[in-house]
Amino acid sequence: MLKVGDKAPALNIPDQNRKIRNLSDFSDKWLLLYFYPKDFTPGCTTEACTFRDNYSELSKISHIVGVSADSVDSHKKFEQKHELQFPLLADTDRIVTKNFGANGFILPNRVSFLIDTKGIIRKIYKSVKPAEHAEQVLRDINSLGV
Repeated sequence: MLKVGDKAPALNIPDQNRKIRNLSDFSDKWLLLYFYPKDFTPGCTTEACTFRDNYSELSKISHIVGVSADSVDSHKKFEQKHELQFPLLADTDRIVTKNFGANGFILPNRVSFLIDTKGIIRKIYKSVKPAEHAEQVLRDINSLGV
């Protein structure tokens, strides 16, 4: 199980635009890597939309990247329907989900990782409330002195 202070595991999976993404793509700012169960479900939609609604403030200091086991095509539809401004990674084989310890019994768990510019995990969110998560991340980034 990953813990604060650990190096974040590697990424090498496509986003909703079929672009292969790696951690180094996001190293110019902190990264909120959030794992969620499934596109278009109520909690996942709420969480994504709160990141969308807080994007202008969050994006000044952090990248936001969602990860689920849904396909690239599903992510593209989810992005378009909800006008999301950030990457959604398609971890269809669940390797990244497993490496981050976000794998659930059937669907990925809702867990997030706040990662600094050196790839070090600075905060892990294991109990995520979708409607409050974006504001919680903003508070935490500010308190960590970013």
